[in-house]
Amino acid sequence: MNLSIQRLVNIANKQERTILGLMSGTSLDGLDLALCRISGSGTNTLTSITAFETIPYTDAFREEIRCVFSKPDAPLEKICLLNAWVGKHHASLIRQFLHKHHTTPDSIDLIASHGQTIYHAPYSQHGQPQFPNATLQIGDGDHIAIGTGIITISDFRQKHIAAGGEGAPLAVYGDYYMFSQKDENRIMLNIGGIANFTFLSGNLDPSNVFCTDTGTGNTLMDAYMRTYFNGLNYDKDASIGRSGSVAQPLLTAMKQHPFFKKPFPKTTGPELFNLSFVNNAKQQSGTSTLSHQDTMATLNRFSAETIAEAIRNCLPHIHNAVIYTSGGGMHNPLLMEHLIELLPDFSFRDTASLQIHPDAKEAVLFAVLANECVCGNPVAMGKGKNAAPAITMGKISFPY
Repeated sequence: MNLSIQRLVNIANKQERTILGLMSGTSLDGLDLALCRISGSGTNTLTSITAFETIPYTDAFREEIRCVFSKPDAPLEKICLLNAWVGKHHASLIRQFLHKHHTTPDSIDLIASHGQTIYHAPYSQHGQPQFPNATLQIGDGDHIAIGTGIITISDFRQKHIAAGGEGAPLAVYGDYYMFSQKDENRIMLNIGGIANFTFLSGNLDPSNVFCTDTGTGNTLMDAYMRTYFNGLNYDKDASIGRSGSVAQPLLTAMKQHPFFKKPFPKTTGPELFNLSFVNNAKQQSGTSTLSHQDTMATLNRFSAETIAEAIRNCLPHIHNAVIYTSGGGMHNPLLMEHLIELLPDFSFRDTASLQIHPDAKEAVLFAVLANECVCGNPVAMGKGKNAAPAITMGKISFPY
């Protein structure tokens, strides 16, 4: 037997695995690294975080990614070069993280790498009947495995698409395995660049699980800040959003986008929701001269209303759920105030109350997906058109 395969079998048979989960989101803040101890699989999964850090990206790294990010005409050569380059860079950041936390590569069983999304193209967006749903993440897993000496599992989203999904949101799998709780209806709300939620029924019935994107989280606000506020990457403490007023005509125009009329579940990305989308809505609503402060206030409210309306529309009979927040948007106090106002009959907590650092949650979710890839079995969740494909995901890269 190939020695790498034998090693993988040994890892699968361990009582507990040490898995390093990686996440790099559309905000391009940096690489999230969550060092996890995971035992069991499926609904018996037990997860704890032993170290977590976000290593910020340099401006130069961000600019390289933005050359191709969400651009349908991005140069093929550039994408080819970046696929390997991002993998090597992530391997370097992993080595830095392990050294800082006094951890040796041979003590890590697996790396779970999400990669860097550069384009998301579900059929509902591209509309070309001869082509399926599609998505593309770069940051090759072989380069990470070779660069760290650790078995790496990556490229999770392709299996989801191959099985009939849209490649997102994948949070449903980890959410169900880690956070289902008898007698408590839970909504796991992650507010990243795009917002998504998973509904977990308190009766633990997997057929009741539901997951969808809702629309924008931080992506429009962050893009607007970078463009009009001297390159600031986000609206710290919502100081800009608070200084403005919501422009109802612009808010109404943005909510008329066809995405919001499509049935749930659905996915989206910055390919649809970008500054061109905002500028078009301003022209349609006669608000082209709106101040930057009022625009930011409106974008904040837009994210809040579309999240709240998605929850209401998808879960019309659920009024007693606890919403557990994670992701960068939960740190925007104005956005959270809007959500609490719009969803007054729901309780709000963050995932820290479930012993998972809210900023680490997505990296942890991919660690859980890697655990399932090695020692789990498919579980059917949801039903009908709401069903998540019953699959395990990830491609395995050996370091030798």
